[in-house]
Amino acid sequence: MSVTEAKAVASSRRELIAATLREETATWLFVLKSLLAFYITGWLAMRLELPQPSTAMLTTIIVANRQTGMVLAKSFYRGIGTLVGALAGFLIVALFPQQRVLFLTAMSLWIGLCAGGATLYRNFKAYAFVLAGYTAAIVALPVIDHPLEVFNSAVFRMSEVLLGLGVSGAVHDLIFPRRIRDDMRRLARTQFANFIDFVQRAMAGKVARPDIENAHLRFVRDAVTLEDLRSSVIFEDPEARARSGHIMMLNQRFMAASTSLQSLHHLINRLKRKGHDVPANALIELYGPISEALDAPIEAGAAARVLLPRLQSARKAMDLHRPALRAGLRSDSDLLDFDTGVTLLDQFAGELYDYVDISSALQAPTLVGPAERVHFERGNDYIGSTIAFVRTTLAMGALSLFWIGSAWPYGSSAMLIATVFAGLFAAAPNPSLAVRETFTGYLLGMAVCFVCLFYVLPEMDGFSLLIAGSAPFLMVGLALMAAPATTRVGVGYCMGFAYILGTKNQMVFDVMNFLNDMIAQLIGVASAGISFVIIPPAIGSIWFIHRQLDRLRRQVGSAATAPLTGLRSRFESMNHDLFGQIVAQTERGSQASRNLLAWALSVHEMGRTLIELRNQMANRSLPGEVHGAITRAIDALARLYEQPSVVSYEHALHALSAATVMTSRDPSMHTLMDYLHLLRLALVDDQSVLAEYMRSKTLANGATHAA
Repeated sequence: MSVTEAKAVASSRRELIAATLREETATWLFVLKSLLAFYITGWLAMRLELPQPSTAMLTTIIVANRQTGMVLAKSFYRGIGTLVGALAGFLIVALFPQQRVLFLTAMSLWIGLCAGGATLYRNFKAYAFVLAGYTAAIVALPVIDHPLEVFNSAVFRMSEVLLGLGVSGAVHDLIFPRRIRDDMRRLARTQFANFIDFVQRAMAGKVARPDIENAHLRFVRDAVTLEDLRSSVIFEDPEARARSGHIMMLNQRFMAASTSLQSLHHLINRLKRKGHDVPANALIELYGPISEALDAPIEAGAAARVLLPRLQSARKAMDLHRPALRAGLRSDSDLLDFDTGVTLLDQFAGELYDYVDISSALQAPTLVGPAERVHFERGNDYIGSTIAFVRTTLAMGALSLFWIGSAWPYGSSAMLIATVFAGLFAAAPNPSLAVRETFTGYLLGMAVCFVCLFYVLPEMDGFSLLIAGSAPFLMVGLALMAAPATTRVGVGYCMGFAYILGTKNQMVFDVMNFLNDMIAQLIGVASAGISFVIIPPAIGSIWFIHRQLDRLRRQVGSAATAPLTGLRSRFESMNHDLFGQIVAQTERGSQASRNLLAWALSVHEMGRTLIELRNQMANRSLPGEVHGAITRAIDALARLYEQPSVVSYEHALHALSAATVMTSRDPSMHTLMDYLHLLRLALVDDQSVLAEYMRSKTLANGATHAA
């Protein structure tokens, strides 16, 4: 081995060791902060003489997270859920104070409703629904035989939970905080650098076609991840909240530019395959200045700012060079192809400039002016939510019947734990696996707690020795929580340990009570798991994938008919969210994944083009017959994507051809003509996902450009 190779190996080892030490440091900081929050909460709850300090201590475990913003976000939504749940529990007891059947029916319906609401969200907003159901249960179930105590129960439960939330937020925010804003800033800068590099290489013809299309998957994941981080970072500090609108605008402009780039790439390839090399090469030559503008030496800390004048110069160069390129075209079809490409290229260049501009604003030390208000639309699945509601309601109803029929003294404990897990894992991609892993951890945590409670703590007296006797056992679970591969096992371990430990001012060491409570809790967890087996969730199923794909296709109908105000941002964000949901449920590289990608690209291109076409129609006065022909073509395309078939395909092609003929008679409507031509090229592409609905397919000749 040469000296140079030896130095490279040594450097690589040092980097690996440094990365490992950083990761281990972050893990043990999380463990120590979680322990600190757990025991400070317990000490305060005891000093305040709250009846169940263990509830407050358990709260710190549930909201624990490595990142400060995540803790604050979970705490915020958990606080909302706690207040709503306490009020719901109070009302249920007040309405049915001595009618156990009606009481448990109302409680089952409320818990089912909260579990259904939890499935509508894939971030910490779901915690508000989970806690609304869980808190109603912990407020109402213990006083089912003493309804006059419901007010005290509600006040105590809210006090305990809010105390745990307040202490957790303070500890994670003040002691070695790990800010989401730092991660989000890194993600935004990485997203910007990767996208700019990708555009530069793609427009220089240095990226293969499959790589361009597969990049769409990465663009979708980046957009959804950035929005998830943004929705949590607003809880960290005022600066993060001030930049929230700009970050949302950055995400919207990123999605718009990436979609236009895909459309431009598809247009060039379609022209090449049809043998229209002259207009295709003219377009490639025309957008050359953009690639040159992006191939710039980037100054430290000024990545976006230095590109703005270069992009302005590139757009001016394209405007100057365009007439000469157009003059070199002879046939009407070549002119139409070129003009269509120019319209799309102008759209992309403008969106790219806007994206770089907002990136420059975010990279500046201070923001200038407010951001345009946009909204990231989520593709919530209401049928899947209804299934979760039915499943959880039936599970709670079955436990209620068993409780009533058997007069089981620990039935409330079983129902309480079943409530937590039924809501907590309702939106998990594989809830049965999630419950199994958590059940394993829960059982392990209770077994360890048995040793701690009956062999260690009886030999100790005082709060300091309580910490010394229990902390080593709890640290194991927190370390499991910190590892991605064992997070659920760790969560179950810590919840089982903290809940059954039952920390109070006057500790009770009753073996029989412990065993009965442990059996009840295990039955509660198992009941939640069984409910997922009997009524499987929609998420992750083949039915779910097909239904979400159908919803994705129907987005073309939304682009064709929805009000234009804010439609572009709603369309882009909804598509990305739906696509991200389906991608998460398909195996990467599988036929299902490739088919999904083909549909997603087609929907993105067709929908965006329809929106631009409708915007052009809204900005001018059209003759009645032209307006009617274009409207019929738009409606036919929407029906094609809603119900794809050979008949609907031919109807859309006929309507689009008729609209094209009507529009071509008036040269002043050339922009409308460009968008109609772009729609037609996408429709007759024999390599698109729509090819299976063509009666006859003409194989294209010619090379395929990589840009």
